[in-house]
Amino acid sequence: MPELIKKTHTQKNNIIEFLVAKKPCCQKGQTVLIIGVFHGDEPEGEILVHKLMEEVQNTPDLTGNNKILFIPCLNPDGKELKTRTNTNGVDLNRNFPTKNWELSAKKDSYYSGDEPASEIETKFLIEIIEEYKPDKILTLHTPYKVLNYDGSAKEIAEKMSELNGYPVQEDIGYPTPGSFGTYCGIERNIPTITLELPENEPVEKLWEDNKEAFYYFVSF
Repeated sequence: MPELIKKTHTQKNNIIEFLVAKKPCCQKGQTVLIIGVFHGDEPEGEILVHKLMEEVQNTPDLTGNNKILFIPCLNPDGKELKTRTNTNGVDLNRNFPTKNWELSAKKDSYYSGDEPASEIETKFLIEIIEEYKPDKILTLHTPYKVLNYDGSAKEIAEKMSELNGYPVQEDIGYPTPGSFGTYCGIERNIPTITLELPENEPVEKLWEDNKEAFYYFVSF
């Protein structure tokens, strides 16, 4: 399996793991980051990330010379609680220090946190971005069955759409201040894909429908 490089403990003492798969070679490829479970009530992403990790382990040529970074579950507290937010009631996808971050008017399931990057999970991910400088990023969510993108990722999204049949959608349809896509894709120009999976489908079907799109993303 990919090597565990770094981990951190959440407020509930759950562990967020950061793993890396790379091959010794003289030619450097791209650095690719894949993240599951931003939202604790979207656990499908972790299962698919683990499946992709197994594929990368079993088929080393799948990734070419690329280095693949994995965070299978960014929000283990939320997963344990079965909530969108973390244990502090913060939506991690509204907690990034973007130019458009704003304090939420109410503490609902989209709560921004009291200040940008206030959460352990957010800080951990920012550290990974700053240290490893990924060339492209894929995050897994539910429930919309679309390929959303930020930054210069339109062509990537269109190619993945050809492989999984999901429509490409640049605008998710509602404001997302402090989002990860804005932080990485728009403000840092890292091509960032948000793969929105349909809900209430067996994970086996989600894998079959998306595996070719995953293989493409880690290989080029």
